[in-house]
Amino acid sequence: MTQSANHWAVPLMILAAVLLDRLLGEPRRFHPLSGFGWLARQVEKIFYGIADGASAMRHARGIAALCALLAPLVLLSTWLQQFAIFGTLFSIILLYFAIAPRSLREHAERVSDACRAGDLPAARQAVGRMVSRDTSQLGEADVAKAAVESVLENGNDAIFAALFWFAVAGAPGVLLYRLSNTLDAMWGYRNARYNEFGWAAARLDDVLNFIPARLTALSYALLGHTRSALQCWRRQAPAWDSPNAGPVMAAGAGALHVQLGGAAIYQGELHERPLLGCGAQARCADIACAVRLMQRTVYLWLAVVFCAALLLRGVHA
Repeated sequence: MTQSANHWAVPLMILAAVLLDRLLGEPRRFHPLSGFGWLARQVEKIFYGIADGASAMRHARGIAALCALLAPLVLLSTWLQQFAIFGTLFSIILLYFAIAPRSLREHAERVSDACRAGDLPAARQAVGRMVSRDTSQLGEADVAKAAVESVLENGNDAIFAALFWFAVAGAPGVLLYRLSNTLDAMWGYRNARYNEFGWAAARLDDVLNFIPARLTALSYALLGHTRSALQCWRRQAPAWDSPNAGPVMAAGAGALHVQLGGAAIYQGELHERPLLGCGAQARCADIACAVRLMQRTVYLWLAVVFCAALLLRGVHA
């Protein structure tokens, strides 16, 4: 492969994966992440140990479990991507499995359609598939807020962070990110079972998301109400529990000029979350606005990676 072709390889693979997602959507059966989730549960059974063990030991067991799961798969992907045609196809398919813009849009549209039809129970059920909070008692405004929050946050987690790590480190990078993000969703809870055991998975996900989250927040700001987004990011993000979700959601809320955050019920407990954004409370119509912001950000990132390839080609010409 020539040096010029090398410059275009990553942008073309990213474009191919995004088009695959656009055409096929997320696999409904036999998704690799489901298989990884099953594997993670088996590894957890082996490494967790006794529930009342010492804190240091549970931290160590969590680190060992994380390494046992991630190291072999990342090394395997590093080897497989080296093959010419097969490596390219493997990388494209791996990135396709790691991103989910169509699925995120479809989930949000189901909530929006139910809201517009005045079917609040269906809207609650649909948004319950997008978020981890209790949605059984949500009013229409709370349903809209939950859906907008999910689109903004998952825009980073399920799309842009994966694209970033693929651009930086290819197949091993996107695999490491997506699997660590899955483990964080499984083990990253601050409760008696996972506070120590899941510490390493949660911290690794925080580290891998640090730069992508801020690039996503900046993208939302550039493509929406820029001044409001930057102000909300600066003033409100530090109060949010997650160091990465805070900037993404604050900037996204400011970009859409809506108010998010506030009270929510998780696992039967009421959590008073800081308010994010500005303007009026999110409404049903804002769900579609959030989806459009996410889609425009996908186009922006595609444009950036192709422009970067063009610049590199010019530098090495």
